[in-house]
Amino acid sequence: MAAKALNQMIFDANWGELDFMLIDLPPGTGDIHLSIMQSLPITGAVVVSTPQAVALADAKKGVSMFMSESINVPVLGIIENMAYFTPEELPENKYYIFGKEGAKNLAEDLQVPLLGEVPLVQSIREAGDYGRPAALQTASILESVFENITRNVVQETVNRNETLPPTEAIKITTMAGCSAVKK
Repeated sequence: MAAKALNQMIFDANWGELDFMLIDLPPGTGDIHLSIMQSLPITGAVVVSTPQAVALADAKKGVSMFMSESINVPVLGIIENMAYFTPEELPENKYYIFGKEGAKNLAEDLQVPLLGEVPLVQSIREAGDYGRPAALQTASILESVFENITRNVVQETVNRNETLPPTEAIKITTMAGCSAVKK
């Protein structure tokens, strides 16, 4: 149902001329990811994780899925969310509540770029509660964090487009491994 709604939003809306279309998907490697990759030629994937081991394991599965031979979607990089806590009154302090540099280490292990680290700050939650993008907060630590991540994503997209041919939507060519197929 979610994949159908997303397909309707993508194909039935008049988007006009686009430079980028970013699609935020839930964590994991589920049907919605495969449905989107079968419907659209995906230029690249950005994987987001928190520093905890269980989240990093999911992120690693996601990277592996995108980089698999049958899917072959370039991974532009990894972003670490909730990388550290910074209290508003002490903006120079960093407290690593969920672990330190988990996404950085994963990015190094998988040989993909670390695109940035988003701190855990109260104003992100508050902006979300009011439907305002946290990335639009100016004169805050978040302004430079989101600008840096945006620059890195754009640069990795440019690098990808200079070195790799355009992607195509994934075509299912075999039902091997599908539990519905009798052996």
